[in-house]
Amino acid sequence: MTDPAPSTTTAGARGRHRHQAGPAIAILRGGTGEHVEDVVRTLVEAGVLAIEITTNTPRWREGIAWAVDRYGSEASVGVGTVMDTRQLDDAAAAGAVFAVSPHTDPVIGERAHERGLGWYPGAATPTEIVRAWQLGARAVKVFPAAQLGGPAFLRQVLAPLDFVDVIPTGGIGLDDAADYLAAGAVAVGLGSPLVGDALHTGDLDALRVRAGQLLRGLPR
Repeated sequence: MTDPAPSTTTAGARGRHRHQAGPAIAILRGGTGEHVEDVVRTLVEAGVLAIEITTNTPRWREGIAWAVDRYGSEASVGVGTVMDTRQLDDAAAAGAVFAVSPHTDPVIGERAHERGLGWYPGAATPTEIVRAWQLGARAVKVFPAAQLGGPAFLRQVLAPLDFVDVIPTGGIGLDDAADYLAAGAVAVGLGSPLVGDALHTGDLDALRVRAGQLLRGLPR
């Protein structure tokens, strides 16, 4: 599954991007590397069809390649915490279709465009958000969303910046993810509130329950 084409900068056209695999992106970070495949399988089978595997997860390259090979036709698989172009190149070679960074680096953005990956750079302030969008972001990762003020912050920022597609991440819980979408986000990214300790312990039953709880609260 490929990431959708970049949207225009026409003001007032919210909802153009809408991450093709759905409104929730599962962020897999850390662990031992032993349970990555099982966690991906559980999430996809539960209906979470956008998977971000970060570069500070052991065996992240192998995890991306496995997920793309197994689920690439039904889920979007991307890389997170991209800090340089080498990591982006490795992720592209593994089959990732989108790349996420905690910051905005135009060099990474340019390489993402060259490799055909959707680029989701991190930003916090209105100035940073607009700058990331002007540099060609497919969507801007608003981070850390909860600490910045949550859905209320997002709603205020998007009042004048309604032409920007944003994906808030950081501190978003299972029960408030829908509030971010209602505030104007095109998708939300969830790490530990969704994944929990599954990457460390392999507890897939609890992961399956959390995934169901999340999806029941989100619009389709």
